[in-house]
Amino acid sequence: MYNPPANIEALFFQAEEENLYEKLILQLQKDFHLANESLDVETTMLPLELKQQLHEKIYFLIQHKFAEYLNLLYVIDVSESEVKKLDGSDLVELSEQVAFLVLKREWQKVWFRNRF
Repeated sequence: MYNPPANIEALFFQAEEENLYEKLILQLQKDFHLANESLDVETTMLPLELKQQLHEKIYFLIQHKFAEYLNLLYVIDVSESEVKKLDGSDLVELSEQVAFLVLKREWQKVWFRNRF
């Protein structure tokens, strides 16, 4: 049964434990491409590097390309209700939390594809 990770470290641990980390990165690349956004990540990246790249990209989109940011969330299918629960007063913190939501949704897709 799918058990959503509580934080980004748990997510990376689950992905690596199940040998699905590379597929998680490929899913991210695929969905960013579908949203017409570039994401400079490699399948050989360490989890902390991936987290940093994704965080920076989301921060940039929120700051400079908000419509594209919303489109990305739509393409990835991030829960609108979860995004609305976030505190938007600190943009750095918000982008970090959104990065986790993005990774969590991408991980869910990869996990289900691998199981079924």
